Amino acid sequence: MQINPGAAEFPHRQIAAQLHARVRRGDWAPGERLPSIPAIAEMFGVAKQTVQRAIDQLRVEGILITKPGSGTYVRGTRRRLNRLSRGRYGGFRGYHADLAARYRQQLTAVGRAPAPPEVADAFGVPDGTELLVRRHLVRTEEVPVEIGASWFRPADAAGTSLERAEAFGRPLYQEAEEAIGRRYVTATDQLSARQPSREEAEMLQIRPDTPVLHLLHVAYDAARRPIEVAQATWPGPMTTLTEEYKVPAPTPDPDP
Repeated sequence: MQINPGAAEFPHRQIAAQLHARVRRGDWAPGERLPSIPAIAEMFGVAKQTVQRAIDQLRVEGILITKPGSGTYVRGTRRRLNRLSRGRYGGFRGYHADLAARYRQQLTAVGRAPAPPEVADAFGVPDGTELLVRRHLVRTEEVPVEIGASWFRPADAAGTSLERAEAFGRPLYQEAEEAIGRRYVTATDQLSARQPSREEAEMLQIRPDTPVLHLLHVAYDAARRPIEVAQATWPGPMTTLTEEYKVPAPTPDPDP
């Protein structure tokens, strides 16, 4: 392994690219510890600070993870989420079995809280309006992969099962439909990228400078009134969102 001092690319980026290539080749498998920073610095003939910058870059990209007092390891494989929020409804308005098998959802809090601006806008209420929120954390066997929250109007959810701090044996939207008495008919998804808050970084076990993907999902009834506003946040570099859909066939030209 070597760097090209005459190249336009910074040395730490050259090192990061070569380390990433070795991970891709399988020289270091997921979960395997890399050589120490001094050892890598000796391999490339550079200062330890240069290697540290390369390691930091690969941590932000989700390739490596550093365990304090232990070392730097190859992170697990990239997580592929085969849907946006529409996947929560499934092909027959139910869970996708493959997702339920790979991810474990933990209810973390249920109660009243001030609505953040994007949630308030979706419901058409002032910022900080008190709403009912159900918060959750989704994990794989390795690490947390999603922070989520589902918001409801207190007038809709008061006195229903949605206020109970318990998980349901069915998808949340099915519980909400029965509790509120309105059916989910349409929904919108807005996906954005941003820096995480301190709390999000801690919960997702990522660096504070690692970007996250954030999804705002708004579900409406037949009268276009919002029933639920849901938020989901994922570590950006470690997450791929994939949508598969049919492309309509060309419409034949009408006869002249």
